[in-house]
Amino acid sequence: MNLRKTAIGAFAALSLILTAGQSLAAPAVEVLGGDFSFPNRIEGLPAKLSDFPALQINSFTTDDGVRLNYWEAGEGRPLIFIPGWAANGAEYINVMFLLSQHYHVYVLDQRNQGLSQNVEYGSRVSRLAMDVKELVNHLGIVNADYCGWSMGASVLWSYIDLFGTRGIRKVAFIDEAPSIYSHADWSEQERQDAGGTVSSPERMIEALRTGKMPSRLVADLNAFERFQLLDSPAFQNSEGFARAVIRNDAAAMSQVMFDHVTNDWRDVIRHRINVPTAIFTGEYSPYTQSQRWMASVIPNSTLHVYTREEQGDHFLMFKNPFKFTSDLRAFLER
Repeated sequence: MNLRKTAIGAFAALSLILTAGQSLAAPAVEVLGGDFSFPNRIEGLPAKLSDFPALQINSFTTDDGVRLNYWEAGEGRPLIFIPGWAANGAEYINVMFLLSQHYHVYVLDQRNQGLSQNVEYGSRVSRLAMDVKELVNHLGIVNADYCGWSMGASVLWSYIDLFGTRGIRKVAFIDEAPSIYSHADWSEQERQDAGGTVSSPERMIEALRTGKMPSRLVADLNAFERFQLLDSPAFQNSEGFARAVIRNDAAAMSQVMFDHVTNDWRDVIRHRINVPTAIFTGEYSPYTQSQRWMASVIPNSTLHVYTREEQGDHFLMFKNPFKFTSDLRAFLER
């Protein structure tokens, strides 16, 4: 199907549903208003959206009145994914397809992202953590495995800071620095252990908004550069799908970025995580040393460092979904 026609059909269907005030609870093909053909045929992954009939898009309303959507598929033990900044469930299409054969998989579109509602309030990591708590309550889940990627890892650190690890069986974090902001009085070792790559949050946000890259002394936007490569057929499929069915509001999304960049989660990582933990990073990532530090201070943790040949960058989960889902399953079943 033509991408433009798919996008138009998706937005029209969503508009009708939301105007009617109905809760989204239907197969993804229905909610998005049509099928979608992925640009690359990959054995073991769907060739079109209708090849994944179990995928649903559902919604609930938070206690501060925000409609949040979540993608859902599969049966069995619950596995909850928290996406990173600007990310959404559409990008998890391949990961969900593979893992839903073994688990009941959920991916939350955070407020101001994906299909969830855009609002002018609550753009703090702590509020996003509360949204996760409300999702879990809405689903009636008592115990689950969790996986946070990029800013989604920070949301889980905030969740653990606020609520502890009760209800978390196992947790996985994918390539997120404990502190993106690099303090001027840090030693080089402390900067690397914390993962500090930004000296000016304001200039980083401006770069993300305009696409004009600053000096690496101001912000190392390695992830942005690796994203633009689209150097994996599976990644081309998931990004093509996301761009066809999701309309991002840059202004709404940017609200949370300053809070996200300036948080330092090292105390939570060192003292509050007491469940089995998997950490994923790669040789292309500027955060690799910080992920090694995390593995050294979290008891019962396992570190996965993907090579360059294994697409070991910030998007390793999407670029190499077969390896990632295999490694994650091995950790969850251990």
